[in-house]
Amino acid sequence: MSRNGTSSYTAWPVALLIGLGAAAYTAWVLEVVVSTGLNPIETYVSELAAQDQPLGGLFRATDFTAGLLVFAGGLTSLSRLVRYAESRRRWAVLGWAGLALFGAATAADAWLPLSCTPTVDPECAARETAGLVPATHQAHAVSSSLAMAGALVGLVALTVAARRYDWFAPLARYGPALIALELLATAWTLTSIALFTAGRGTWALGAGQRLQVLLVAVWLGLLAYSVHKERRT
Repeated sequence: MSRNGTSSYTAWPVALLIGLGAAAYTAWVLEVVVSTGLNPIETYVSELAAQDQPLGGLFRATDFTAGLLVFAGGLTSLSRLVRYAESRRRWAVLGWAGLALFGAATAADAWLPLSCTPTVDPECAARETAGLVPATHQAHAVSSSLAMAGALVGLVALTVAARRYDWFAPLARYGPALIALELLATAWTLTSIALFTAGRGTWALGAGQRLQVLLVAVWLGLLAYSVHKERRT
């Protein structure tokens, strides 16, 4: 038994699920080697998975896979916290619940794709402003917001848990810096979205959002490593 009351061998599935989820969540970097026709500095990451994009099916599949893997990892950890009262700490429960929400909402994103690419297609942007696009556009905005909210809750809560309860030494050491960068990237992304919505250009929206999701993936990888190293969840 590990010191948090769980059997050491039971932690490896969570590390595997979270690690594979982190890898799948970075599938958008394929745009570096394949032609997508979208400018990564200016466009939403989710536009890669739009229905009118030639590789949209691929990116929807990787988003769904990433979400499902992280959701499974978060749910597995929550179920263990229920079984082992000595490891059922508030910040840990909140953190794993946040990651489960992130995973579920990310998987939902794949089933609620954009129909077109508003940052590069003026007609698409006009139809979106006028409310003439499919309802999946609004649903996608909601699921994406829930995904990022869940990710932020998970990042902050599990990093706090690592430092407060003397868990996950790698996460306790590097997590705060990643959170600070993530908050800056999120502020950049939200500001750019607001300016784009107001018709004032994209303000490197794509770069900010790609940094945002990349930092989430790096943090997930760090969490997976920490879980594997310490054999705890």
